[in-house]
Amino acid sequence: MDSKIWLSSPHLTGEEQKYIQEAFETNWVAPLGPNVNGFETEICTYTNATACTALVSGTAAIHLALILLGVQKDDFVLAATFTFSATINPIRYQGATPILIDSEADTWNMSPDLLEKAIKSALEKGKKPKAIIVVHLYGMPAKMKEIMAISKKYTIPVIEDAAESIGAKYKNKQTGTFGEMGIFSFNGNKIITTSGGGALVAKSKKHTDKALFLATQARENAPHYQHEVVGYNYRMSNIVAGIGRGQLEVLDKRIAARRANFDFYKKELANYPITFQEESADFFANRWLTAVVFESYEKREAIRLALAQENIEARPLWKPMHLQPVFQAFPFYGNDVSEDLFQRGLCLPSGSNLTDTDRKRIINALKSCF
Repeated sequence: MDSKIWLSSPHLTGEEQKYIQEAFETNWVAPLGPNVNGFETEICTYTNATACTALVSGTAAIHLALILLGVQKDDFVLAATFTFSATINPIRYQGATPILIDSEADTWNMSPDLLEKAIKSALEKGKKPKAIIVVHLYGMPAKMKEIMAISKKYTIPVIEDAAESIGAKYKNKQTGTFGEMGIFSFNGNKIITTSGGGALVAKSKKHTDKALFLATQARENAPHYQHEVVGYNYRMSNIVAGIGRGQLEVLDKRIAARRANFDFYKKELANYPITFQEESADFFANRWLTAVVFESYEKREAIRLALAQENIEARPLWKPMHLQPVFQAFPFYGNDVSEDLFQRGLCLPSGSNLTDTDRKRIINALKSCF
């Protein structure tokens, strides 16, 4: 059998090694050090964020963002339903209630209309939501103009889950930098990776300083170990940050390669009944994954299984959170867009290290299904 073609595998250059070697040579292996500081500074420079704290995961970043916004037990948090569970799990860590919002059909991200409907409904019940978590799905920016206008109108802060969208832009502004706080993920399958890791960026350095305090077990400034609030072991290590620094150097190249994958698929499949997640004016997607929709669930499954038979990994689009057993009891404001996308959608192999031979195999397998 031919070698496995993965959906989105890590793509290292070797340049990461210089930062890792430096960490070993200077004995900086703890969750602090020059690589951590450098990585945070470089993330700010790249995204134009005000401040950054490097963490062990994007999930940890969302959790800390909710704590910083004062989210507590039984509070309402509005969040996109069409996402990975890591977006919603931290809401439950705090004992808060997720209010799940369906997608709009243009970008597949949170619907501004349904978001406002959910806010009005909550206010009618006498309970103002504490936060909005918007997701930039598969590297496609959400409709931030409309969402930020709603945030301002009702004075509800926005957390951007930009785990999949570092380098993507809306109106030439980096995702993750519109809201009060934004989060990035550097998991192994992301567009750049630190093996596992994440970051919290914020408009206020007070937020990232508090996040750093909480992420390092909330240790007070004392000669002994003094703790006055609950803390977490969420800080990124100096070695992991070194991988990130090397990866960040090639981020623009990785985005170009993934956008080239998308263009290749779109050109080769132009005459087939396939719908792509399209950009429009003001939107620049990083194309972390090329996501497509077929005419039916049956066709999607036939193609997924045919690709698997050829040792090619493809994956259905996210199963919406309101359909997940763990979250289905929570309020949902929907229009069936995300459910339909889940039923008919598929993520195609999108790694920046795909070869021409890989792409030919994938396209031949896809075309054979028609």
